[in-house]
Formats: sequence, structure tokens, C-alpha cells
Amino acid sequence: MNIIGRLTRDAEVRRTSQEKQVVNFSVATNDSYRNKQGERIEQTTYFDCAYWLSAKVAQILTKGTVVELTGRVSARAWTGNDGQPHAGLNFNTSQIKLHGGGKKSETVQAHAGNSNDKENDDLPF
Repeated sequence: MNIIGRLTRDAEVRRTSQEKQVVNFSVATNDSYRNKQGERIEQTTYFDCAYWLSAKVAQILTKGTVVELTGRVSARAWTGNDGQPHAGLNFNTSQIKLHGGGKKSETVQAHAGNSNDKENDDLPF
């Protein structure tokens, strides 16, 4: 399954009891549709994501970055300390593609925009 969304917070690296590292982050996806009355309804879905392949990716997964994720989704349900039922979606991520929008990409774009290199001025893009 693929999802495209925006990180809601900076990624965190955690260690399991078996000393494996996992990168945890949260992604919000937006969808909209029109109901029977013709009103536009906006719907946001939140995914708690886990990436096990490399902890280094946490450095570039910053709040606001748009990512395209490939992986498996699963639902979970639990009862909170207050006795209320809760539900959430987990996304076990196997591939991450960055689309920008976070702190790192803004820094790269600002730096690239200040280039005075004349050789690149005639590029068609």
C-alpha cells in the first residue's frame, strides 16, 4: 500500500529490548469529498509509522516534510487509562520517498537559490 502525507512531528529513533533500532514518526493524509448535500468534507487520517531498515533516515524526517510511503497498514484498538476505547492506524514502512516541505528541504532550496554559478544559467529547467 502507498500513502502520501505530511509528517506531524520530527522522527524519533528508539531501541527495542533486543537492541534493534526503529524510527517512529507520524504522518497525516488529507482527503476531501462532497456529501449528499453538496458540501465539501475534508478528512484527515493519521498514521503512526515505523521504519526498521536504517536509523539514519530520522535526520531528514522532520515535521512538515511530505513523504510517499510504501508498506503495510494495520489497525489497533486499546482502552485508555480513563477507560475509554481508542483506535489507531499503524503503518509498517518499507520504503520512503521524500517530496520536500520540511526544514531540511527548505534549507536546501534556499541555498540552491543563492547560487551565482553562470554555467547553470542556461539549463532548460
